Amino acid sequence: MLQMLAISSFSPKYHPYVQHSRCVKTHQPPATHIHGVLNSGQGKKYAVKCSENSFYPTNKITERNDVVYKPFSNNDHFPAVTLQDGYASKSEDGYEISKNVLLKKLNALYRFIYPYACFGHLIATTSNSLLPVEKLADLTPTFFIGLLKPLVPLLLMHIYGAAVNQVADVEIDKVNKPYMPLASGEFSMETGIAIAWISALMALASAIMLRSPPLVLGVIVWLFISTAYSAQLPFLRWKGNSFLAAVCAVFMCGLIPQVPFFFHVQKYVLGRPMEVTKPLMFASAFMTCISVAIAFVKDLHDVEGDREHGIQTLSVILGKEKVLWLSVYMLSTAYGAAVLVGASSSFLLSKLVTLYYAEYLLIHFVR
Repeated sequence: MLQMLAISSFSPKYHPYVQHSRCVKTHQPPATHIHGVLNSGQGKKYAVKCSENSFYPTNKITERNDVVYKPFSNNDHFPAVTLQDGYASKSEDGYEISKNVLLKKLNALYRFIYPYACFGHLIATTSNSLLPVEKLADLTPTFFIGLLKPLVPLLLMHIYGAAVNQVADVEIDKVNKPYMPLASGEFSMETGIAIAWISALMALASAIMLRSPPLVLGVIVWLFISTAYSAQLPFLRWKGNSFLAAVCAVFMCGLIPQVPFFFHVQKYVLGRPMEVTKPLMFASAFMTCISVAIAFVKDLHDVEGDREHGIQTLSVILGKEKVLWLSVYMLSTAYGAAVLVGASSSFLLSKLVTLYYAEYLLIHFVR
């Protein structure tokens, strides 16, 4: 009992169990019986010397006869105990560490989904979905809500394609792109596989919820072609063949983000019969040409890793310089065709926008 009193850090001014006289604090233990014999401590009083403002025990224990012992009661209250500054600083440090870890994970996820390609798909699909509009009266709040809903499965489709590609090419990326999350170890393989599965299931589920057969078919075709392009499975891994890789680029970047979403807006948002229009054909051809050229350019900086792992891309077969100029010619052809079609349009606004864009491209090309 004396030891418990001695280690107490409470000020005696507020301590409810010890009454004191000047600077000597006294205590008498309660009477107890051990095996029917009165405890030897009965009747003895102990004193502990302390400083004026705080209660610190000394090694010297003296007996006193003027001690009054105050027993415990339910009405006694302990003084509030507060955390020291050191504990608060540790708590703040833990919060900062948790915040930094979360920000790093979000940054890794941002790089994992190829944001530049994701934004390109969103912009292209949104633009293409406006083609069924025939008059200003079609631009209602209901139309814009119906326009935004299909972008959810589109985004999830893109995330699946990026995830399955990085999971299958993690060894190649350690040579070509060691900064990517899987190649650098920021994400584990289990995390990459989980992202791929979750995004695929959610893309299909969201398309089914919209009750749009064109969207459901588009999601299924996208998931199959994305898997066939990257997965190291029998009869798949089409990226190893330059022709099949180009076919995948045509479907994944030129057709699927255009045609199913066009038909969805035309039939299930505007309520018109599905039909293939000239704007749809031109937009699909334009995006196909652009997408194939971008796919060729994308492989230019992957030549070393692809050659090391036996991936016969067009850049490996023909060389970087030839593929680069081929891509430039394809892009120039696509933009030239777009300028001609826009300039020959019967809408004045279309003509003005096309000519301004053509002038802008020409000025920057000359520079």
